[in-house]
Amino acid sequence: MGLKPKQTKGAAMDSPEQISPEIIEELIRRAQAAYQSAYVPYSHYPVGAATLWESGRISAGCNVENASYGLTICAERNAVFHGAYHGERRLKAVAVAVPTDTFPSPCGACRQVLREFSQDCLVILVNGKGQTKTTRLSVLLPDSFGPEFLG
Repeated sequence: MGLKPKQTKGAAMDSPEQISPEIIEELIRRAQAAYQSAYVPYSHYPVGAATLWESGRISAGCNVENASYGLTICAERNAVFHGAYHGERRLKAVAVAVPTDTFPSPCGACRQVLREFSQDCLVILVNGKGQTKTTRLSVLLPDSFGPEFLG
């Protein structure tokens, strides 16, 4: 007998059409600016992320590495935790930016943390050329487990 999700308020998918092009550009700009602050003495792979919350707040974060690798924090989780600190609970979109030619992709842990705050938010991936690729959290984390399964 498996767990079944219970319905939660605000469980509907966020539509990219509901987010203005100006807000998406700001989200991308903040993610690009965030990787400038990354602390990456080991991987030399700076990542920046910016999260758009239902309230309209944008919170940003960068990856911060540690000599004890398990204590490293990814940019996406840093941005989400920053938003949560400010009371945000409903994620609409996230932009992830890197200075390399290839597109970034959130790791599994970050995908699960994003899922805590949205069943299916917009995910914008940005490379160092400023090119973008969009996807959805439900594509990156299909058949996901979230808070609506508990309780």
